Amino acid sequence: AEFPTVAFKACTQQQSRNLKQSRLPVATAPEEVLAGGACVGADCLLRVLANYSRSGEVKTTITVGVVGYPNVGKSSLINSLKRSRACVVGATPGVTRCLQAVQLDRHIQLLDCPGVVMETGAPPAAAPLRGALAPQRLRDPLTPAAAILRRCPPQQVRGE
Repeated sequence: AEFPTVAFKACTQQQSRNLKQSRLPVATAPEEVLAGGACVGADCLLRVLANYSRSGEVKTTITVGVVGYPNVGKSSLINSLKRSRACVVGATPGVTRCLQAVQLDRHIQLLDCPGVVMETGAPPAAAPLRGALAPQRLRDPLTPAAAILRRCPPQQVRGE
């Protein structure tokens, strides 16, 4: 009741309007639906948001911030719920540069924000591993690559 959790897969379609949403719950969706480009789990998430916008019998307006690490799908989540390309998305970190408000319906507004990366005091080589820098902007790509390889089991790197 306090911390609702919803399984959700954002839409990966390239069209600009009427992004496809599957009405099937994620728990019962067949593999081909989950592997496809349609959004799955939107109905459940929209119900949770609608419940938060109710105060007794009166509907109030809520603003929901979508916050997270860079490149985890914050803008894609908003686009999937809106069923249109309201936010620009990209494969590299830093596409969303400033806060953007998207009106989902009369009672729900979503805020898309740039990715948040907390300073950990770790060496600068760790910043790309946290998604804070686009790979193309790295002066030294070998140090982060070596750090990734140290975290992987050797048999996985060899493809065994």
